[in-house]
Amino acid sequence: MNAVEIESAVSDLALQPFDATEFPFAFLAAFGNKDTTLKRLRTGNNNASDVASGVLLRNNIHLAVCAAGAVGDTLKALRASPATTKAKAKFILATDGQTLEAEELASGETIASSFADFPNHFGFLLPLAGISTIREIKDNPIDVRATGRLNKLYVELLRENPAWATDERRSDMNHFMARLVFCFFAEDTDIFNGKGLFTQTVDQMSASDGSNTHEVLSEIFRAMNIKVANRVTEHPRLPNWANGFPYVNGGLFSGSTEVPRFTRMARTYLLHAGALSWREINPDIFGSMIQAVADDEERGALGMHYTSVPNILKVLNPLILDDLRTALDEAGDNERKLLNLRKRMARIRVFDPACGSGNFLVIAYKQMREIEAEINRRRGELHLGSEIPLTNFRGIELRNFPTEIARLALIIAEFQCDVLYRGQKDALAEFLPLDAQNWIVCGNALRLDWLSICPPTGSGVKVKADDLFQTPLDQAEIDFENEGGETYICGNPPYKGATEQNMLQKSDMQAIFGETFPVWKSFDYILGFFQKARYFLNHCDASFAFVTTNSICQGEQVYRFWPQCISDGVRISFAVTSFKWSNLASKNAGVSVCIVGLARNPRAIRYFDDEGAIVRNVANINAYLVPYKDVYVKNETNPINGMAPVVNGNKPADGGGLIFDASVAADLKMAAPGYAHVIRPFYGAHDATHGAGRYCIWAAEPDYHALRDVPAYQRRFDMVAEMRGNSGKALTKAGLDSPYAFQQIRQVGTEIVFQIPRHSSESREYYPIISLPEGSIVGDGAFSFYNPPLWNVAIFVSRLSLVWTGAVCGKIKTDFRFSNTLGWNTFQIPLLTEQNKADLTRCAEDILLAREAHFPATIAELYDPDSMPDNLRHAHERNDEVLERIYIGRRFKNDTERLEKLFELYSKLTTAEKAKPAAKATKGRKKTA
Repeated sequence: MNAVEIESAVSDLALQPFDATEFPFAFLAAFGNKDTTLKRLRTGNNNASDVASGVLLRNNIHLAVCAAGAVGDTLKALRASPATTKAKAKFILATDGQTLEAEELASGETIASSFADFPNHFGFLLPLAGISTIREIKDNPIDVRATGRLNKLYVELLRENPAWATDERRSDMNHFMARLVFCFFAEDTDIFNGKGLFTQTVDQMSASDGSNTHEVLSEIFRAMNIKVANRVTEHPRLPNWANGFPYVNGGLFSGSTEVPRFTRMARTYLLHAGALSWREINPDIFGSMIQAVADDEERGALGMHYTSVPNILKVLNPLILDDLRTALDEAGDNERKLLNLRKRMARIRVFDPACGSGNFLVIAYKQMREIEAEINRRRGELHLGSEIPLTNFRGIELRNFPTEIARLALIIAEFQCDVLYRGQKDALAEFLPLDAQNWIVCGNALRLDWLSICPPTGSGVKVKADDLFQTPLDQAEIDFENEGGETYICGNPPYKGATEQNMLQKSDMQAIFGETFPVWKSFDYILGFFQKARYFLNHCDASFAFVTTNSICQGEQVYRFWPQCISDGVRISFAVTSFKWSNLASKNAGVSVCIVGLARNPRAIRYFDDEGAIVRNVANINAYLVPYKDVYVKNETNPINGMAPVVNGNKPADGGGLIFDASVAADLKMAAPGYAHVIRPFYGAHDATHGAGRYCIWAAEPDYHALRDVPAYQRRFDMVAEMRGNSGKALTKAGLDSPYAFQQIRQVGTEIVFQIPRHSSESREYYPIISLPEGSIVGDGAFSFYNPPLWNVAIFVSRLSLVWTGAVCGKIKTDFRFSNTLGWNTFQIPLLTEQNKADLTRCAEDILLAREAHFPATIAELYDPDSMPDNLRHAHERNDEVLERIYIGRRFKNDTERLEKLFELYSKLTTAEKAKPAAKATKGRKKTA
């Protein structure tokens, strides 16, 4: 279940008559627990509660229903219960049907409310559904509740009005929803004259069956598009009950006033939505959640589209806000310096070219208004209005509805800031009518001219929009000057790996990179945004920072894209190392991202950890986000480190003929007992890691001639021949005459074999390498070490090797992706003595022996970070200590320090190779006659 579904279920539960016997199970069901789980609890089989009328769900909650007035005592009993501790309950909860109290045991945080009001605290309880609670949702659940109400209304209206779901009418439907959001907010904040005016009018003037609700809403919307002075002459005249609504316009209520038809249920949903306290709406997060309402694909993830304020501040703080706060601190109470800072802020523009529903822009605006308010406080000018234009916060959004919501979110943010810093009276006096200027553009950011939408000096085309909420795509400029202002580009553009891009997105990338980058087809889509921002920097003094997947700072994309980006004075000005960009999805771990900021000749270069806390100022950050000079690691065919090669496995290209399970292997051995040696253990991509294995035919040509008359073997050879004969690949067809053999063979079959998976879970602290039984054959889904010295194995399984693989090889989603040519062949080691090699050999032996002690545990089980055996962990830690002391005489402090050293060694080697003089041709002596 998602957050919106949970809120709805909890709200429904609070409205039902209280049933003391049924409540614990209904409560657990509201948080997504399965019927089978509840059934076992009901029968008492899994209920280990030792409190009267208690129900205990392990690793979750211990709750109890009690007699009237005994809630506090019951909560104490639950807290003191040995069963609570033994079952590792995260929460305790007690209720008597009148009041409800709960406590999160880890933090000690509590809630206490009337029973009817406990849905307002559902955010506190979201961890019960496996959803990490976010402070904004905990403190203010209105955003999730409003999203749920609007979604129900939206779905019901589309069911009744299918034409409004078509491409031709979808924008009308979305515009209608934006109008409703504004009305709900306006009636709760005194923007409308009278609290609840909108909802009460709809309730009083529309029929209970919803038959004329669309007509009532249409008249209300029409009223807000007519100036009060003109209403007397307006034809047809407004009904008296609509005259109480103010003139709003600004494009929000201009144009058609057509409204979709309502059912009884749709009218009920509208009234329920209006009953919420919209005054408390947080535009920081509301927009990103509500945008899913209007998207068929995203509606299944409703309530999850939430970008936390702390994560956004990891971008905005180092990009702009830290500098402004420093300037504020330095200004102190100096009125002249404070005035200069206020004027500077009035000329700053923040531009998000993939703004969605405006989260980054809203938070930047609110943070800057907070700084401005402090300036006014110090200058004794709290009465002043803001000098920061809302139109300085510009964006581009591909989809229509998020574009409207972004504008609306900014308008709400401006009003809320005015109320906070100037008071309700002044805020209301200047709020209406809305301004018709357009500053959020709906269009394709990779096709639009950013310099036109956010010009560096305020010059250029100056068009004033007639309709704020329905502007043409070429609307690009605001009628005001901004000479000398600063521009900051930021956001969280779409990631989309090369294989995930649709034809339109591929076309976008081609238009941007064209012939300049012949390898652009392998680029992530987000690099199009980096390239557009880099172009922007060529034409004006600006800075930019994007949230991005780690993939653009790993693997081949680094040396293919970044050398031209970090050039001509443009450098990485700050970086935030990898962290989870999570949302409100249940059990969702989030995607691993980093933040990269660039500027021309930055005054300072700062390196941040994953929490956004500054680690240190550095001289340079390279494209791998390592505090070291610019280095680009390229593929090497062979190891440049003196170690044994790691090679790809063997490719069968067999149509299933050469690979089979144990039962087939047994049948083949029985069919030709004298040739049992051609049946070998076979390990594919995941087999060895998870303790599985198959078998294969590994035969030489004489074996084939002897076995092709054995029917069981001939059937399998025929399968191979048929597949290869039907293939369109010349290399595969070439193997038609040898159906007994793998297409690509990279081992003899008698080696000592260590298999290396192509991919490994990001949660593992060490990259696994698996010792296989004698005679094993490795498939091409994995890599192999053949007869390696054990000290090579020790180096491979080290933390140093893992972080190098993560940095230069790239990842698949969030998992490690190994590359022999890019990772192992380029990994650098210091010059080793024979004693060093002996010490590392012993370390490798200890690791293998530690594994053997836990047979038959699989590699996946042994390297689970939550259950890794102590002796195996100690063996790895000893290996790391021995190896790292060879590098620097001690353990490295962290992975950043490890990478700095590895890049240093790589740089020295490659620089030395480039510096070697070319070999001179030997000239032969001229023979004399």
